[in-house]
Amino acid sequence: MMEPNTNTDFEVRSLDAICVNESHLEHQWYHNIKYLVIGVLFGVVFVKSEVVSWFRIQEMFRLQSFHMYGIIGSAVIVGMISVWLIKKFNIKTIYGETIEFHPKKFNKGQIYGGLLFGLGWAITGACPGPLFAQIGTGATVIIVTLISAIAGTWVYGLWRDKLPH
Repeated sequence: MMEPNTNTDFEVRSLDAICVNESHLEHQWYHNIKYLVIGVLFGVVFVKSEVVSWFRIQEMFRLQSFHMYGIIGSAVIVGMISVWLIKKFNIKTIYGETIEFHPKKFNKGQIYGGLLFGLGWAITGACPGPLFAQIGTGATVIIVTLISAIAGTWVYGLWRDKLPH
């Protein structure tokens, strides 16, 4: 039997960390250039596919176009297939480290977070992924959204222990 003051929430939250698979390898600074190149290419794909278009995002939220739903649905399918392949063939990182998947339990905080995220996305026409691509296209007003996203992340980190998880 557990003592009344035992904190079991720590064990549950330890599996809820963002960087469960964080690499402990240390590299020189120039090893990060590959991430910059991939990020720039990803940004170009976002711009060319119109994922960063405020008008496309508004069409999606008004249910006027399938364009964004098709892109998001394609990403979900690619993600599902990728996770299945990683699990089936025990694929490791490019540095030979094991990739671990931990089961996630559904909770009401995910509903609140999803609604808040969707509301912010609908109002600003931007989600965190393409923010830098939008700024790169010259939509500098998105800097306000970027600062707001950073502030929201900071506030979440500050209040995380008090929120329902």
